[in-house]
Amino acid sequence: MMKFKLATTCFVIGTVLVPMAAYAEDSDTNRSKPEHFVKDSVITTKIKTKLAAEHLGSAKHIKVGTDKNGIVWMSGTANSQDEIDKAVAIARDTEGVKSVNSHIKVQKDR
Repeated sequence: MMKFKLATTCFVIGTVLVPMAAYAEDSDTNRSKPEHFVKDSVITTKIKTKLAAEHLGSAKHIKVGTDKNGIVWMSGTANSQDEIDKAVAIARDTEGVKSVNSHIKVQKDR
């Protein structure tokens, strides 16, 4: 069980960096305020970890990014509206999140 948790954590951390880059705002690319970037990365990582822990079938297709104001942006695909609703609820219940903008669409895995 511990190996599974470690593997899941490593997978989540590895997959957070690429999607996060797609949602980075111009102020983040400047990096003049590193405390904002670190805070945003922590929020994004927490959400991705929670999504993986919930074993949502489509979690690997959901991209998550957080801006400097604590606004979370989610996109990608999920297998059902229930999975979308669960992913958005997880994001909303994460400490530091001010609001969630979801652009996740229903698309069954093939």
